[in-house]
Amino acid sequence: MRGLSVVIVGGGAGLGALLGRMAVERGATALGIIDLNAEAAEAVLAPARAAGLKTAFAACDIRTADAAHAAFAKVAADLGGVDTLINSAAIYPRKPILEISDADWDASNAINVKGTYHMMVAAIRQMQGQDPKGHVRGRIVNITSVDAFKAHPQNAHYAATKAAVVSLTKSMAHAVAPDGILVNSVAPAGMATEKAREAGFLGELAKASPLGRGGEPEEMAEWVLMAGGPRNTYMTGENIIVSGGYIYA
Repeated sequence: MRGLSVVIVGGGAGLGALLGRMAVERGATALGIIDLNAEAAEAVLAPARAAGLKTAFAACDIRTADAAHAAFAKVAADLGGVDTLINSAAIYPRKPILEISDADWDASNAINVKGTYHMMVAAIRQMQGQDPKGHVRGRIVNITSVDAFKAHPQNAHYAATKAAVVSLTKSMAHAVAPDGILVNSVAPAGMATEKAREAGFLGELAKASPLGRGGEPEEMAEWVLMAGGPRNTYMTGENIIVSGGYIYA
């Protein structure tokens, strides 16, 4: 991520927070976080600030275009521009497929699909006006999920939204390719996070994977940083599946 200004939506916790820390370790020159939790976001930004990097934070409910665009504009202005946007904000509900309510559908679609769309539009409008570095004006990486590609009756509405984001990524990539903006997504497998450990999901993850374990968050983050980093100069419209073989089993 050397030399890049990076913004992470949902960067206050989980994979988003890890990506923020790793981006700084890999040489990012600026880091912005858009998240509802200001305290968590500030904790992620602290190492970057201590290292003398530009940092920025905006609290935002990404379900509405006005709020998403205002938050991105603030962060972009504070950082002096944005080279890479990572969309990591999402909710992960679990409910039997015959019991999903209108409210469940609306919440999942509003955050996982609409929110991702709003942030992409905000980033693209800013990136279109900046000078390219080589062939590239900007990069966007959306976090999808392997759940988008297999049957998931225990969280069908979540899986459906992630499949929608895969499609949205491809459409957006095609639309902005002439601008030199690369748009890709990464679909992680179930990760061996602290929350997964606390919830007792590690056995479920191990059983689902031919490798016999859930993926470590760092193993997923590597691919996100690759897609959003300076080594990616040509790949766009792709969905990188990092499933440990789960998708094929």
